[in-house]
Amino acid sequence: MNATATTRRSLGDRLLTGIERMGNKLPEPFALFTILFLLTAAVSTAMAWAHVQVQVPGTEDPVAVRGLFTGEGIAWFTTTVGENYIGFPPLVTVATILLAIGIAEKSGFLAAAIRFTIGSAPRWLLPYTVGFVGVVGSIMADSAFVVIPPLAALAFKAAGRHPVAGLLGGFAAAGAGYSTNIFPTSLDALFAGITNAVIPTVPALAESATEVNPLSNYWFNIVAALVLSLVAGWVIGRIVEPRVERAGVSRDEVNPETAQLMTDTRAIRIVGDEQTVAESREPDVEAALSPREKKALAWACTAFMLIGVAMVVFALLPDSPWRNEAGHFLPKSPLLASIVFIIFVFFSVSGYVYGRVAGTVRGFRDVPVMMGAALRDMISFLVLAFVLGQFIALFNWSGIGSWIAVTGAEGLQNAGVSGFPVIIGFIVLCSLLNLFIISGSSMWTLMAAVFVPMFGILGFEPAFIQAAFRVGDSATQVMTPLNPYMVVLLTMLRKYEPSAGLGTVMARMIPFVVPFWVVWVLILTLFYVLDLPLGPGVGIMIGD
Repeated sequence: MNATATTRRSLGDRLLTGIERMGNKLPEPFALFTILFLLTAAVSTAMAWAHVQVQVPGTEDPVAVRGLFTGEGIAWFTTTVGENYIGFPPLVTVATILLAIGIAEKSGFLAAAIRFTIGSAPRWLLPYTVGFVGVVGSIMADSAFVVIPPLAALAFKAAGRHPVAGLLGGFAAAGAGYSTNIFPTSLDALFAGITNAVIPTVPALAESATEVNPLSNYWFNIVAALVLSLVAGWVIGRIVEPRVERAGVSRDEVNPETAQLMTDTRAIRIVGDEQTVAESREPDVEAALSPREKKALAWACTAFMLIGVAMVVFALLPDSPWRNEAGHFLPKSPLLASIVFIIFVFFSVSGYVYGRVAGTVRGFRDVPVMMGAALRDMISFLVLAFVLGQFIALFNWSGIGSWIAVTGAEGLQNAGVSGFPVIIGFIVLCSLLNLFIISGSSMWTLMAAVFVPMFGILGFEPAFIQAAFRVGDSATQVMTPLNPYMVVLLTMLRKYEPSAGLGTVMARMIPFVVPFWVVWVLILTLFYVLDLPLGPGVGIMIGD
């Protein structure tokens, strides 16, 4: 038995090591898309010299592929490089939403809501609560990976359950369900912006397909988030916790060297133009809220609900400016075009109210400081957006994207491959690439440029392809060594299990990956078979 177990572990370790080695050979996202930009430039130039043309649906005459390394291409690029960057659609929505979420996060509102939700759950419901909080924790972006797991561990320990099960479950739910949420997030805005940027590749698609907005996958996201929360809770309570118990993992911290891990789940207190972390020097985090924090959370939630009521009343007014010319909200209306504004008001006001009552915000002068902190957190994306914008712009301008879309769609039709099986293959491809390309924005930029136009020609709404991408984008990221937060989780785990390695963490994540992937695909299948709307005014097939 021991020899067999050792062999199995060694085979698993070799497999994981191989994945890590292959992934490490990939360039960083900025370098990767620089290479892809240059490759697209070279290929498009060669195709232009070969006089390649494509008959794009919606156009009367064939469209010739244009090359970057030609007189026309050089003139285009040198005069539009700034426009390509500033005009990158996700910048418009993501930056705005992050300013508001930054207030909610830096004031401590989001962390307090998570701590209250986990800390108040009864023992039997705790795994499902951790699953739910983990899945919706993506509203905090990457902070969820370092905030939720230790809080879940503390809550499990306080309830007499194994803290490692909470630790692993919190991380897995946050990662494997990262692309869905019951609330609109900055990720929805990011994906929508990238999707809309590639739709014009095919004029007929731009004319007939529904424009994507941050709510285009909302109904699908709500169903997925709730179901995956239940799946996560079941896996935590029925599989992970019993296995951790059988493995004899300690319930108490046994490694003092890693017990000093600084995991800040508290508010950022603003002092002048400087920001310091309030009470963040304690080695342990507390799941329970102080009386003042509870009062602040109650006021913030009240403000959140009042804003919702006010907006509903405003929208339902007979002459509301949020209605379209026909007096409706679907398929297009100022209401749907105001989603970014609505999200901004919800989180900025609620976060400010929390901060004022909790004492983490002294006045309105602290608001721009918190917004600045939120923008500093996205500096890496702002830099990456430069090369992403150039890549998307070249892909569209050159016509190579149109050529790939039309050629690929014709190839699938000639091979008799169509319908939902094509989508399943797309999800599998995304899941495999997700082992090597962790950045969701980077991978969707790459995948959307090819598959949104291609599948659009086959009749699928761009929002549906985006929903399919969400499935493949999340589930496998908690088992790849290229996920930088795996190391953070490993450090936390070693507080209880000093001998744990990266392979240990990955093995403990697999029970989440498979059911998450399967259930998420089944949810998408259900939407497809029943032809359910993915979001307000958005269906599965174009023209439905």
